[in-house]
Amino acid sequence: MPYRRDLLKAAGAAAATASSIGLGLRQASAQAPRSQIDGVLRQGVEAGDTAGVVAMAATDKGVLYEGAAGLRALDQTAAMTTDTVFRIASMTKAITSVAAMQMVEQGKLKLDEAVPDIDPALASPQVLEGFDASGAAKLRPAKRPITLRHLLTHTAGFGYDQWDPSLFRYVKASGLPPRATGKVETIRLPLVFDPGDRWLYGINTDWVGRLVEATSGQPLDAYFRDKIFAPLGMKDSGYQPTAEQRTRQARLYTRQPDGGLALQPIESVPAAPEFWSGGGPLYSTPRDYLTFLQMLLHGGSLNGVRLLKPETVAEMHRNATGNIPCGVLKTEMPGISNDVDLFPGAQLRWGLGYMLNVEAGPNGRSAGTVSWGGLFNTYYWLDPTRKVTGLIMTQVLPFADPRVLKLYGRFEASVYEALKTG
Repeated sequence: MPYRRDLLKAAGAAAATASSIGLGLRQASAQAPRSQIDGVLRQGVEAGDTAGVVAMAATDKGVLYEGAAGLRALDQTAAMTTDTVFRIASMTKAITSVAAMQMVEQGKLKLDEAVPDIDPALASPQVLEGFDASGAAKLRPAKRPITLRHLLTHTAGFGYDQWDPSLFRYVKASGLPPRATGKVETIRLPLVFDPGDRWLYGINTDWVGRLVEATSGQPLDAYFRDKIFAPLGMKDSGYQPTAEQRTRQARLYTRQPDGGLALQPIESVPAAPEFWSGGGPLYSTPRDYLTFLQMLLHGGSLNGVRLLKPETVAEMHRNATGNIPCGVLKTEMPGISNDVDLFPGAQLRWGLGYMLNVEAGPNGRSAGTVSWGGLFNTYYWLDPTRKVTGLIMTQVLPFADPRVLKLYGRFEASVYEALKTG
């Protein structure tokens, strides 16, 4: 499979071949680890794990690695590059969480008080207890109010229908439109347990985005642009890609029963949604998102721009769910997601915006590492102990694709191997 070298071209190399790039490992002794990571990506494409992939990593000293392999679309010739545009889906949630914590720092939101009364779904939440003989939902008032901490940690009681059977039935019976329509009614769902009782991944961060809008006085797209993207120089991140950005977009594939990849039509974007979802629909590039991760790695600031206080970032990275187990999901929609258990047998908790590894991971990450991903098999991690962060981006459904996850693990392990020689 052809691949492309974007920043470092060996003298005399054929222009039509080439693959990945590695920056930051500049010493001669670093060439082997960089080549190893290049090989990991190239082998993943050649094996059919993905049509194309971009991976990047940085330490507190700067960019450690940038690499790309494969094509943006198998029916075209454009190679993957580090400025390829991806649908990052739930990687949006970390950005929305940062916005919320900016509101906390300004005193406009409180972590442990009832959230402002911006919608009955938040102010007077109802718990779904089942269905009666006619199939009607049985609801009761929640036992306690919802807090911002509940929403940021996915312990409010909200869920996604693809990962909860009762919500799956409720959404189907209610005839609610798909979330992609951008209608507010799509997130006016009942809870499936009382706030604080347990963990369930869901629409919580969509409500966080609504709270940011209400307290900042700006639509979420404008808030992100003014308070996060522009200050950090994230010029390719937003809800609605431009025509030029569309030319750099990676296409989506679905994994077939035989392991192959089927190209999907390019998606449409609502021209005027009722609200901008804080939970999922952003477009971005690996370079942009690594910049965001570097800001967090540096305690809330980057290149002289501070978005959060160091103590706020430290609070986001702490266990915010106590002894409540997190991170394991059983799918109700196999075409959208596989079952999710990224670290089988390991203890997982949640910080204020992302998953938290309580113990060291199998590919090098330290205990205390935060991470998550996006529906189309994009993933990131941030290790405050080793001071390293990384990401890998593909465009494959369903989520938690075993082959992409193995590629992610090999990439992560190679990054930690590179740290030993860097």
